[in-house]
Amino acid sequence: MNSCNILWIDDEVDSLKSHILFLKEKGFFIQTVSNGYDALEMVHENHFDIIFLDENMPGLSGLDTLSKLKEIISCPVIMITKSEQESIMEDAIGAKISDYLIKPVNPNQILLSIKKNLEFTELINNKTNSDYQREFLSIGTMINSVNSFDDWVKIYKKIIYWELELDSLEENNMLDILLTQKKEANIHFFKYIKQHYQEWVENEKYHNLIMSHNLFETYVLPEISNDTSTFLLLIDNLRFDQWKVIQPLLDPYFSIKEHAYCSILPTATQYSRNAIFSGLMPNKMKEKFPEFWLDDTDEGGKNLYEKEFLLQQLNRFSCSSNFSFNKVFNLEHGKKMIDRLNEFLNKPLNVIVYNFVDILSHAKTEFKMIKELASDEKSYRDLTLTWFKNSPLFDLLKKLSSSNSTIFITSDHGTINVTEPSKVVGEKTISSNLRYKTGRKMKFDNRDVLHVENPEHFMLPKSTISSSFIFAAPNKYFVYPNNYNHYAHHYINTYQHGGISMEEMIIPIISLKSKK
Repeated sequence: MNSCNILWIDDEVDSLKSHILFLKEKGFFIQTVSNGYDALEMVHENHFDIIFLDENMPGLSGLDTLSKLKEIISCPVIMITKSEQESIMEDAIGAKISDYLIKPVNPNQILLSIKKNLEFTELINNKTNSDYQREFLSIGTMINSVNSFDDWVKIYKKIIYWELELDSLEENNMLDILLTQKKEANIHFFKYIKQHYQEWVENEKYHNLIMSHNLFETYVLPEISNDTSTFLLLIDNLRFDQWKVIQPLLDPYFSIKEHAYCSILPTATQYSRNAIFSGLMPNKMKEKFPEFWLDDTDEGGKNLYEKEFLLQQLNRFSCSSNFSFNKVFNLEHGKKMIDRLNEFLNKPLNVIVYNFVDILSHAKTEFKMIKELASDEKSYRDLTLTWFKNSPLFDLLKKLSSSNSTIFITSDHGTINVTEPSKVVGEKTISSNLRYKTGRKMKFDNRDVLHVENPEHFMLPKSTISSSFIFAAPNKYFVYPNNYNHYAHHYINTYQHGGISMEEMIIPIISLKSKK
């Protein structure tokens, strides 16, 4: 690093002798010129790692020199000036200056600026890897001392934070250790759900635990008013880590409050999303509204009555039934939502379901190109970010930031990358989902599943008197013995949902209010 070449452009270059001597003693190579014209010739003939540029020079000014330098080179340019005029700072920043120092500067300021611009990546790599090493034991202690679902939310958020931090590094030496720790946390989470889930759904003392069926009542219902408009944007399959990568795009527009809730089992759209809109657990949906409910093995769409379920919930709470309900499956649908914005702003409640992330996760299973594009968690998040950045949903949110609407972003469940097949034997009538099964006479490896022999204890409906459910442990996916190797290979490293994992069950519920 200290062998880098520096060009210093200043019409008073003789006054910089002490600074230049200091940097030479540190091992840097320095060349100096007194004007912009000579500087442009120098960069044509030589390679420089960093350039220091005086703003106030006769002839070609510092800002003009900067503009011409940017056409030739891509190395960092540090502007040094006596002036504290805001307009000059703004022009320099607008020209993508790498740093801005105000005279008089001392040698250590110069050294810090060099390190910040040339050693930035290395320093960040070293610091982030070192910081996670210190956090490793703390996270392990948290995993071994969990007392509640909120504790699991804290652990999962902390793991996501470090995963995103380490993923952003060029040399993420600690990432494999972090991913191993996440896998260990998921094993403990699976055991915790096996021990506590039935108690959560059966015991009234846990009524404060926010799950799919009381999510709408807890967050959205209190905000519905005839004086303003409330939006519920449900992005199917959106995980917490995917939310965290799109959050920076929304930070300039909104004040953001971030919470989490627990998706019900199975973590599949038919159950979890219908529970959100109906405000009921699945067995109650089937009991109260049999005309809206289809069991896994029944023919037909399982999410055709979400609007009707929502209307029933609003009526139950004597709330206005003046609402819009929309599903977005493609770009054109999304653009139509923007065209209808004025209509939405005149309604107390607007629900928009976006299916892109769900489509992406299914496409990874079916299409080789998507499988290669989303080969790991980072690339899967990057695809989500690319979609959101260029989506009509982002455009809609930016327009909504000019209103006084309350906006919620959430999902019905998450998804997990499955890597370990688990053999299941059963009748032909058992359900087809890879992360959960329901049916009769199923045989399985007990280590890989949560077996629910009495579905009513989990508030789940029975398709037959002897039906039971099994839910897969983290990273597992169910495969039948017939043609086992083919299907085990076909589904490995794909994103699936329906089972038990932090990714599938710990779901973001985000509240946005305009900053304007």
